Amino acid sequence: MARKPASMYRQVKGMAYTRRKFMGGVPNNRIQQYDMGNLTDEFPITMSLKVKNRVQIRHTSLEAGRIAANRLLNKDAGIANYHLKVRVYPHIVLRENKLATGAGADRVSSGMRQAFGKNVGTAARLECNQVILTVSCTPAVAKTAKLALWKASMKYPTPCYIDVDKGAELLN
Repeated sequence: MARKPASMYRQVKGMAYTRRKFMGGVPNNRIQQYDMGNLTDEFPITMSLKVKNRVQIRHTSLEAGRIAANRLLNKDAGIANYHLKVRVYPHIVLRENKLATGAGADRVSSGMRQAFGKNVGTAARLECNQVILTVSCTPAVAKTAKLALWKASMKYPTPCYIDVDKGAELLN
């Protein structure tokens, strides 16, 4: 069965199911790394990607944004000139009532009777102005870092904005 679109899960509604100890078969988190680049140095400029609305973002979307930002930073800035950090973790377990389709489905499916659903993925629940990604970098690669955060924001189901936390006077 095909995965349903992420637009079905972006609204924050209902109870948050987070206790994996009591649920069997929760799919693994797709986010591979949370810290990338140069993890030891201190950088003078820090930028953050923040969401404008209250939203849920699926773990696959978080990984797609991380890959997009990291690929551009690694290619254009070099691995020694930035530190990219993913600031959210997908705690919320998403459930889906799978329905049978096709010939004879009416004899197999029970419709909405006992429709609690199966675990299909995880999501991060974000509030307004919450940080998704943070990039620390040198002044020479600040424009690349801003472009990388913008490219990552295209992968998320909500409008985002870039906020310069530290070193705004170093940007030209």
